Amino acid sequence: MAGRIEDYALIGDMQTAALVCRDGSVDWLCLPRFDSHAVFAGLLGTEEHGFWRVAPAVPDGGTPPPADRRRYRGDSLILESEWDTPRGTVRVTDFMPPRDGAPQLIRVVEGVTGRVPMHSALRMRFSYGRVVPWVHKVGDRTVAVAGPDSVWLDTEIETHGKDLTTYSDFTVTAGERITFTISWQPSHKEPPALPDPEGSLEATVDFWREWVAHCTYHGPYREAVVRSLITLKALTYAPTGGIVAAPTTSLPEEIGGVRNWDYRYTWLRDAAITLSSMLRTGYREEARAWRDWLLRAVAGDPENLQIMYGIAGERELGEAELDWLPGYENSGPVRVGNGAANQLQLDVYGEVTEALHLAHMTGLSRNDYASLLQLKLIRYLETHWDQPDEGIWEVRGPRRHFVHSKVMAWVAVDRTIKLIESGDADGPLERWRELRDDIHRDVCEKGYDPERNTFTQSYGSKELDASLLLIPQMGFLPPDDKRVIGTIEAIQRELSTEDGFVLRYPTAGEEAGVDGLEGDEGAFLACSFWLADDLAMIGRVDEARKLFEKLLSLRNDLGLLAEEWDPRLQRQVGNFPQAFSHVPLIDTALRLTASGAYGG
Repeated sequence: MAGRIEDYALIGDMQTAALVCRDGSVDWLCLPRFDSHAVFAGLLGTEEHGFWRVAPAVPDGGTPPPADRRRYRGDSLILESEWDTPRGTVRVTDFMPPRDGAPQLIRVVEGVTGRVPMHSALRMRFSYGRVVPWVHKVGDRTVAVAGPDSVWLDTEIETHGKDLTTYSDFTVTAGERITFTISWQPSHKEPPALPDPEGSLEATVDFWREWVAHCTYHGPYREAVVRSLITLKALTYAPTGGIVAAPTTSLPEEIGGVRNWDYRYTWLRDAAITLSSMLRTGYREEARAWRDWLLRAVAGDPENLQIMYGIAGERELGEAELDWLPGYENSGPVRVGNGAANQLQLDVYGEVTEALHLAHMTGLSRNDYASLLQLKLIRYLETHWDQPDEGIWEVRGPRRHFVHSKVMAWVAVDRTIKLIESGDADGPLERWRELRDDIHRDVCEKGYDPERNTFTQSYGSKELDASLLLIPQMGFLPPDDKRVIGTIEAIQRELSTEDGFVLRYPTAGEEAGVDGLEGDEGAFLACSFWLADDLAMIGRVDEARKLFEKLLSLRNDLGLLAEEWDPRLQRQVGNFPQAFSHVPLIDTALRLTASGAYGG
C-alpha cells in the first residue's frame, strides 16, 4: 500500500515530476510530461501498478523501513534519504536533472559508513499500470518497451529479471557510489545517450543555486517561502510556461471518498495567482513565460475562455475513469482528464486580469496583445457578469450567482479601468466605470445578509463560503468595513474546525451538498491562509501570525503541502504538492513580514 501523502517527496525536471516515499520507493511518475500516462502508478493502486524501490536489503524480502533522515540538498529539488542499519549507514540521492534531451530519473547510492547490503526493485507498468512492457537487454543496457514508449535503465550493477520485475542486489561500502538512471525515449527512436549521473548532479545543483539566488524575499519565513517557490517552479512546464495545479491525479479530498480529480493541467486561476507570487518575489522570467502561454492558449477566442487548458494550451481535457486502479487507499474512482474544463467560472476573468495588471505594475515589458486581450475579456463580461456560474470551487450542482464570481468580475473591470487611466490602453472609460459601480452595488445588495452581518456564498443563500475572505484582499471593500469584519467573524464561527483551519463551504455527508457531490472534505489550506491574511489586514496581527505558524506546522518534513488537511485523521489529503496551497503561504508570509511585527 502507498504511504501517507505527507510521506512523499517531490523531485522533478520542470516537465514532469516523481513522488518518492520515505521507504525509497518511487510510486508516481508520468513520462515524458506531467499529463502523460504514468509509468509508476503504485500511488493509486498497489506495487503491481508500477514502482521503483532502492533501499537497504531486508531479510526474507520484507518491506524496508522508512529512511531515518531525509532532506533536500540546500535550496534544491535534490532529495537525500539516509538509513542507519546494523551494518552501516547509506544515503540515496534522487533527482531529475533539468532536461536537455531525454527525461531522466537518477538515483545515487552512497556508502556513508560500514558495508550495507542494498536491494533495487524496478517494476515498470505503462498506461497507468495496465500495460506490462517487453523488458530485454541491449548490450549493457536494459530497456522496457510498450507501444510508443521505451524506458532505459543504466547501472554498473548486475540486474536480473523475475516476476516481470528487474532486480539488483549489491553491497555499498563507505565512500563508494553506485548509480542508477532511467531515461524515457519514444520507442521508435534510437536509444537515448548514455547518462552522466555525476555531471548531471553537479549541473542540477548549479541550476537550483542560481535560480534561488533571484529570490528577493529575505524575511523571517524565508525557508518556507523559498521551498514553496521551488515547488511552484517544479510545477512549471518549462517548454511552454504553463503551470500545473499539482503533479498528481485522484489523491482524495476524503479518504475513501469520491472527490478525486486530475490536477495535472493549467488552471487559469491557479496559474495567475502563482504568477502573482513569483512577481512579488523577483521572478519575472516565469511571469513572462506564463503570459506568453496565456496569449497562445486563449488565442483569438477570449469569448470562449476555458477555466483550464493543457500544459501546452490544449483545450480538450475529456474526463475518464481508470477502473483497473483501486485508488489511493481504495478512494475511487481514479480519474484522468477533467470535465470541469467546460464550466463557466466568471471569477477566472478577474484572476487573469489581476495577474496581467500586476505584471504591468511591476514593470514587466509591455505586450500589446496582452492589453488587447484584457479589453476583450471586459467586453465579454459586460454582457455576462450577471449570469449564474459554477464558481471558484467548480460545483457539479446547479449554477448559482456566486458572490465571489461577481467580486472577481468587479476586479476585472477595476483593473482594466486602471490600465486605461495609465494611458497604456484605450477603452470606454465612463461606461466601464458605470459597469464597475453596477457590479459593486449588485453584490452589496444581493450577496449580503444584513441580519447576520456577512456576505453569503451566493445570492439569496444562507451558506457561507471561504472565498469571501478575498473581498478585502482584492480591494472590493476596505478591511475596516463592518461587512468585511462581520464576514471574517462569521467564517471563523461557522466554517472553522476545532484547530482553527477553514473549510471551503458546508458539505452534506451522505447527501449531495451545494456542490452536487456526496461526502465531506478536509480543511482547505488556501482558505486557512486567506483567513490569516484577513486577520492581519483588520489589525489582529498576533492571531494571524499564530494561525500562519500553525499552518506551517502542517507541512511535511520537507516543507510540502497537499490541497487539504483532514482534522479528524490529522493528515494531509488531496493532490500533492498543491500550488494553490503554496501560493497563499508565500502571500501570507509577505503580508506578515510587511506588518513589521516579526523583525522581517
